[in-house]
Amino acid sequence: MQTKVYSLRPFIGAKDFNLSRSFYRDLGFEETALGPQMSVFRLQDFSFYLQNAYVKDWIDNTMLFMEVEDTAKVFNELLALNLPAKYEGVKLIPVREEPWGRECFLHDPSGVLWHFGEFFDK
Repeated sequence: MQTKVYSLRPFIGAKDFNLSRSFYRDLGFEETALGPQMSVFRLQDFSFYLQNAYVKDWIDNTMLFMEVEDTAKVFNELLALNLPAKYEGVKLIPVREEPWGRECFLHDPSGVLWHFGEFFDK
């Protein structure tokens, strides 16, 4: 590809669109509504589309990896948000060490699995 690339934005679905919108705003993303069925969520220079669409098999197999500087710090920030108490179905899984680095996990209200991780070989 010879053209400059500006972004890569995955599309994720939501079982309850408004609930998921609230979840991602609480997580620290900035929302821009693109219409009644879709929003784009930004955090620093990164973004994704959230759409009012739910297919269980699709959602159950959706995973996003966000590379971070300090996984332990991110985990503590997520812990402080108390998202599992606020949103049914949300699960926060502590940091674990892998041969390649560290990561923790967060399931959103629909079941989308977020990995927050850092690599050892940076």
